[in-house]
Amino acid sequence: MKIITLCGSLKFQKEMMEEARKYALKGYCVLTPIYNVNNDENVSDEQLIKLKEAHLKKIELSDAILVVNINNYIGNSTYLEIEYAKRLWKEVIYYTDVRENI
Repeated sequence: MKIITLCGSLKFQKEMMEEARKYALKGYCVLTPIYNVNNDENVSDEQLIKLKEAHLKKIELSDAILVVNINNYIGNSTYLEIEYAKRLWKEVIYYTDVRENI
């Protein structure tokens, strides 16, 4: 079973969850980010750092990442995640490329 971690701006949460469902139904193990932490006043800076570290660990565990880049948008955090995945020789799949091939 191939493991894929979703990466992308959290403003695309809806699209990311749709992709997670679609890939899971195809038989993939899908790892997703934790959502809405930036709007949660009860999450400390230290906790945010731990969540980011956990997301990088998900990338390490994955065979590939799926970058949900709606309208080709890739923010700074997502760019760093892509570069991290590339350094680990992970496959990088872009949502816009997958969409064009459907």
